[in-house]
Amino acid sequence: MSTRLPTLRQLQYLIAVAEDGHFGRAAERCFVTQSTLSAGIQELEATLGVTVIERTKRRVAVTPLGLELVVRARRVLAEVEDMTVTAKASTRPLTGLLRLGAIPTIGPYVLPKVLPPLRASYPELRLFLREDRTARVVDQLVGGELDAALIALPYDTADLEDMVLADDPFWLAVPQGHPLAGTKDAVAPDVLDSEDLLLLEDGHCLRDHALAACRRQPVPGRSGTFQATSLYTLVELVAGGFGTTLLPGVALQSDHIKAADVVLRPLAGGVGRQIALVWRRNSARRSEYKLLGQFLKNQLSPGKAD
Repeated sequence: MSTRLPTLRQLQYLIAVAEDGHFGRAAERCFVTQSTLSAGIQELEATLGVTVIERTKRRVAVTPLGLELVVRARRVLAEVEDMTVTAKASTRPLTGLLRLGAIPTIGPYVLPKVLPPLRASYPELRLFLREDRTARVVDQLVGGELDAALIALPYDTADLEDMVLADDPFWLAVPQGHPLAGTKDAVAPDVLDSEDLLLLEDGHCLRDHALAACRRQPVPGRSGTFQATSLYTLVELVAGGFGTTLLPGVALQSDHIKAADVVLRPLAGGVGRQIALVWRRNSARRSEYKLLGQFLKNQLSPGKAD
């Protein structure tokens, strides 16, 4: 005797209610009536034999088990979508929708360079872009909300597959008149031990990469006087004489850094990070992501003209 299984439509209803917290908004999102959506949730609960949504007159809440099922439902729908897109792209790779994530210290500096040639080479590819911190981008990728993402390594990518696209060495930014501003040599990382190093706030992987480059260990409960939310803020603080910072090489050609009143010096030893494209290891579209990764890698190669 075969076991009754939830339908894909019911899983879509569950995800919509969980994300919107409201049956009416979830129904609009799914292009069905509220009664149809409510009936679908009830059928899902009957099929599973458990309660996934708690309903009162004032609120809608997903049960703890329901939250776990939402995570699995996203993965199921992502796999089904992968199957559909893979079938359509079997003769024409990199067509249709691709949801690409990027972290804030890569996206604004890499995407403007690579998107125009990507669009020219694959005009039928429709990109949905989302920028967020690394941990959230990876969670969204694992959960099926994103298809691939641009992140910086080293980072624990767990069950994700990655392709390194480019090395991204760090540069030291110091204010005008700083003792290191006059040197012509690359700066040794241990010289920074005595420097007031300005960093991004906790949660940005660039913060951890910068500390590792300087061979510093994060001190619990001590985050520094300033915690910036962007590279732009860091550069402005350095220009104002509040300290020094490390900038990724990929950002140096941006207008706001070129115009900033700071002096840039390379770090000795080529210390830095790596820019990588990551995707789910078991994705049915992994061959497409490898193709995308190779295309991006070619665009970011040192010999490629800007």
